[in-house]
Amino acid sequence: MNKVVLVTGANSGIGLALCERILSQDTEGLQLCLACRNMRRAQAARCALLSSHPAAQVALLQMDTSSVSSVLAAAQEVKLRYNRLDYLYLNAGIMPNPQFDVKGFFKGLFSSHIITMFATGEGILTQKDCVTPDGLQQVFETNLFGHFLLIRELEPLLCHAGRTSQLIWTSSSNAHRSAFKLEDMQHQRGTQPYSSSKYASDLLSLALNTHYNKQGLYSSVICPGFVMTNLTYSILPSFPAFLWTLLMPVFWLIRMFTNTFTLTPYNGAEALFWLFKQKPESLDPQAKYHSLTSGLGNNYTQPRKMDIDLETSDALYEKLRQLESEVRKKLKEKQNVCRSSAGPGSS
Repeated sequence: MNKVVLVTGANSGIGLALCERILSQDTEGLQLCLACRNMRRAQAARCALLSSHPAAQVALLQMDTSSVSSVLAAAQEVKLRYNRLDYLYLNAGIMPNPQFDVKGFFKGLFSSHIITMFATGEGILTQKDCVTPDGLQQVFETNLFGHFLLIRELEPLLCHAGRTSQLIWTSSSNAHRSAFKLEDMQHQRGTQPYSSSKYASDLLSLALNTHYNKQGLYSSVICPGFVMTNLTYSILPSFPAFLWTLLMPVFWLIRMFTNTFTLTPYNGAEALFWLFKQKPESLDPQAKYHSLTSGLGNNYTQPRKMDIDLETSDALYEKLRQLESEVRKKLKEKQNVCRSSAGPGSS
C-alpha cells in the first residue's frame, strides 16, 4: 500500500531536504505532497525532486498557514485527492523581522555561552510581530494555529482503525518555557513570538497524543539544530556576504565541540527522516528528537526530554479548540455577509 506524505513548507531548506531524503529511500510506494504558500517556488522544488527521482509521485498544494481560509481550502483539496494520510510534517514557519542585538552578540562571542548563543539565539534575538487579516498574531497563526486547524480538518484522513498515522512538528532549540504564557498564547505582549510559538508546538504535540493515540494518530517533535537556511540568513539581513563567509569557518570549528551545529538542511532533516522509519507507538511523547552531527560529519538522532507538563499542554489544547470555534464562527458570519451583499440570483 502506497504511503501518503504531506509536508508543509516544503519548497526550500529543511522541508525540501526531507523530501529529497524520503524519495531517495522510497519512490515507488510513496505519494508525496508539497504544501507551500509560494507556488512558483513550489514548482521549482518539484522539478528539482523529479530531476533526481523521475518516477516519483510529487504533487503540489497551495496553502498559507497564516490564513484560515487558505488552510481550510487546502484541507478540502487534500480530502478530495486522498483517502488517508500516513505522515503529516508540520514544518512551515516564520521568524519575521528579527531584531539582532549587536552588543549582545559580541559579548556572547567572547564568553563561555558562545555555543548556546549560536545554537538557540538566546540573548541576541527578538522579533516584531504583526496581526493577520484573521485578527491573529502572525507568528502564532503561521507556526502553530494554522497547523492545528489543518490537523483538525484532516482528522478523517489521519484517524483510521487498524493503522497508524504520524504528525511530526519541526520545533526549535529556541523553544523556551520562559517565552510562553498560557494567558497570552498568541504572544501579543512579548518580544519572542517565535520562541513562544515553538514552545507551544511542543506542548500541543503532547496534548495531541493524549487525545488522539487511541485513534491511531501519534505526534512527535524534532529540533533540526543550528542550520544555515533562509530563516537563518534573514536574522542578519544587513550582514554583507563576506561576513557570512568569514563566519562559516567559525561555525564549522564550533561543530567540533558541539553536535547541535548541523549546519546544512540535509543534516538538519536527520530527525525528520529518522521518524519516517520508526513505529510511532515506540516513541516517547515527552521527548524532542534532535538532529545531531558529530565533528566528523556523522548524522544521528537523539531524544531529549522536553520541558513541558501535561496540565499546561491540555490547557493549551482547550484554548486552541475555543479559538478554533471562534474563528470558524467569524468566518461563517463573514461568508453570510458576502452572500447577502451579492444579492439574489448571483453566482
